[in-house]
Amino acid sequence: MEQIAFIFLSALTLACALGVVLAKNAVNGAMCLLLCLAGIAGLFVQLHAYLLAFILVLVYAGAVVALFLFIIMLLDMQGGQAWRFRPAQALAGFAAAALLVTGLDLIAIRGRLGGGPPVGQGAGSSLKLYAYQLFTAYLLPVQVMGFLLLVAMLGIILISRRISEADPSK
Repeated sequence: MEQIAFIFLSALTLACALGVVLAKNAVNGAMCLLLCLAGIAGLFVQLHAYLLAFILVLVYAGAVVALFLFIIMLLDMQGGQAWRFRPAQALAGFAAAALLVTGLDLIAIRGRLGGGPPVGQGAGSSLKLYAYQLFTAYLLPVQVMGFLLLVAMLGIILISRRISEADPSK
């Protein structure tokens, strides 16, 4: 049953992430981001990281996506233009992909940080152990989530800049 839930949540997260990138309507993209964050929270629940799942839903899915929707609706944006190839964007995408692969490679080579959890305590009994787990076992999901939010925020800034440049009255 756990494997079926994992496959479903993974497929939901990937499909919604593609929806964020490919959506022409900004509101649809923000809704796909919300569902993507919900899928990641479900994956955190499967990892028994309940606090991370709760924080992700409360802070990111609740506050950040609501802020994005507020900005999108405040700017009254309509559907976007067709995508065009630009060499600068291709170079930036290649650099971002190279940095991501380098980071994943370093994590795979170095393995976990430190020498293991402190002796004599359970995994959820103290904040120190929770921080240890957060920065060792769950380091990659947290960093991927941060990268996803950074890309979403840069997209919102880019979209709002295009709107203000097109309308000189604002």
